[in-house]
Amino acid sequence: MTDSNLIKHWIRPEIRELSAYHVPDPAGMIKLDAMENPYTWPDEMIREWQVILKDIELNRYPDPSGRQLVRQIRKSFSIPDDMAILLGNGSDELIQMIALAVAGKDRVILAPEPGFVMYSMIARFAGMQYVGVPLIASDFSLDMNAMRRAIETRQPAVIFLAYPNNPTGNLFDAEQVREIITIAPGLVVLDEAYTAFAEDTFMASLGQYPNLLVMRTVSKMGLAGLRLGYLAGPGEWLEEFDKIRLPYNINVLTQASTEFALRHKNVLDQQTEVLKQERSRLFYLLQAVRGLEVYPSQANFILFRVEGGLADDLFGTLKKAGILIKNLSKSGELLTNCLRVTIGKPEENDRFIEAIRAYSGLC
Repeated sequence: MTDSNLIKHWIRPEIRELSAYHVPDPAGMIKLDAMENPYTWPDEMIREWQVILKDIELNRYPDPSGRQLVRQIRKSFSIPDDMAILLGNGSDELIQMIALAVAGKDRVILAPEPGFVMYSMIARFAGMQYVGVPLIASDFSLDMNAMRRAIETRQPAVIFLAYPNNPTGNLFDAEQVREIITIAPGLVVLDEAYTAFAEDTFMASLGQYPNLLVMRTVSKMGLAGLRLGYLAGPGEWLEEFDKIRLPYNINVLTQASTEFALRHKNVLDQQTEVLKQERSRLFYLLQAVRGLEVYPSQANFILFRVEGGLADDLFGTLKKAGILIKNLSKSGELLTNCLRVTIGKPEENDRFIEAIRAYSGLC
């Protein structure tokens, strides 16, 4: 048996206080909890991909900087030619690289809340302080007075702004974001994980501000299993983060598969358009259900609040019906009684709506 005193002595207290990131078992369920694209590739595209995989030399290390993939990413996503690109094993690794590069016990990472949970978790991993600034409760917009005060008093090394925000789905006001970039003493990272579903981006603003970076992932556009994120911005910043990147962090299968997928980006874009149409339809249908407050979204999910304190009960009822969504009710005061559903295929969304309508608590 492990000596608990030994663990207490060597494991940092802030790590012992954390809970591991939990992913529920979705076996046999309609999976609408993780913001995944529900569509696979056409058979012809899969066969072409398999031919490429056949020739990959698994006995060789991958290109450490993924140069060929970087060129394809730059072309596919219109990244300015004078901006550098750094690859990460998902956005999570990029967040960690940034945090480790600026880490110090008196250094602060700041983000609006509710927001992406990894900002606060990785701040603690890196031994930094985390400051969450509550959004305005009515519509989850930025509370600019609170943001200005927090930036002035805490002088954050890094500000993360999810654009659109997760888990609320809204885009922050662009002019307010620009003000934050201007007054920030350190880096501002625009996390555009859901950019494929949004109506705005700050990618073209790179270079206009010396402290602006844009971070994205290919997960939401149908490549979640490849675990690839990318960071774009001035080379001087990314050269420093590259020193922290673990060698060969992007494996050969991910590099080759992502490059291939982006050469067929029209297929992924078509899937995204279907999901955007389904998002509009599902939003309309949810709004018609009595007892739900539904929030507009520019991501591939919809957040809604269940009246009467029934979120946990509705979540459990859906789970019993074989439909898994995300229960955010215990994720902070602003999300009390809130659930989040990922946009699925039309038939999956229909099953979800049928189960919602059949729930007796909302009758």
